[in-house]
Amino acid sequence: MQKLFIRKFSASNITAYSAAIIFMVAAILAGISIGSVRVPVGDIVNIMFGQVLPVLNERQTDPMYANIVMNIRLPRVVLAGLVGASLAIAGAAFQGLLRNPLADPYTLGVSSGASVGAVVTLFYRISLPLVGIYTLPLLSIASAFITIVIVLFFAKSIDRSMKVETIILTGIIFSSFLGALISLMIALSGEELRQIIGWLLGSVSMRGWSYVQIILPFLIVGSAVLLLNARELNAIAFGEERAQYLGVNVPARKFAVLAASSMITGAAVAVSGAIGFVGLVIPHLTRILWGPDHKHLFPLSMLIGAGFLILADLAARSVIEPAEIPIGVITALIGAPVFAFILLRRRMERSG
Repeated sequence: MQKLFIRKFSASNITAYSAAIIFMVAAILAGISIGSVRVPVGDIVNIMFGQVLPVLNERQTDPMYANIVMNIRLPRVVLAGLVGASLAIAGAAFQGLLRNPLADPYTLGVSSGASVGAVVTLFYRISLPLVGIYTLPLLSIASAFITIVIVLFFAKSIDRSMKVETIILTGIIFSSFLGALISLMIALSGEELRQIIGWLLGSVSMRGWSYVQIILPFLIVGSAVLLLNARELNAIAFGEERAQYLGVNVPARKFAVLAASSMITGAAVAVSGAIGFVGLVIPHLTRILWGPDHKHLFPLSMLIGAGFLILADLAARSVIEPAEIPIGVITALIGAPVFAFILLRRRMERSG
């Protein structure tokens, strides 16, 4: 019986990962192929893997396609995928830690806090010695972490039991306040920060490979920390007291998860602006499809989040081509109704 259970469990995992990988790969190919100039999928494969697989070099590829793929679309698609994966795993971590599907970097104010750090860095052209291009994500991460600490401290001051609803409402209040602060900075600064308005709405346009280099190390380190704490988050899901009884050092694990999630969120906001609802919708959908086990919820959320944001970016640059809609607008149009649905569903479950 145990062997049968393990086989079924493994088969379920294979199905889940296969579906998530296929979705992400299809999104990548669509993001690279579709645009003002359509690039055939065969040419994309040849351009990207022709050096590794010489047999592909038999196909003649237009040099214009190679330039479009490698210098314009591929870095944009990769960056969108990394940002989507970052926001999805951070949202899954916040939801697991707070035991509430309504928690995500956007609703907790972490994204807004990171935006404040990024805007201040860009406006004052701050450059820290020794770190160079990583000044922007580091200050954005610091601002994100400070914000979540203040949100939790304020929520505890209001309600010592720290109900999840209190934490989320506090996060929304701080998010609104920080958003107003950013708007005030823009209004007072004249022309210098007006170009950042589009960035604040969320965009991966014209970023290039240097922005991929900025976000990648923080995503690798942060996601590794979260994956190492997946089992402890599974225990915390049953309550902190029970987790302590099982031998989990709850305060240390909570700090590690909060720090890693803030790191990932801050780096994502630094390169793309504040993109809402990805961290809310994707982990919730993944949990419904394949269960709440964080050992699989984290990587599956990253794969689906990457594919989702690549498709959202494709929609953002295709709907009113040649102009672009900020990617944050697309995710909000999808995420806001889902957020309302989750609220309604929770209310019905409680009343029923």
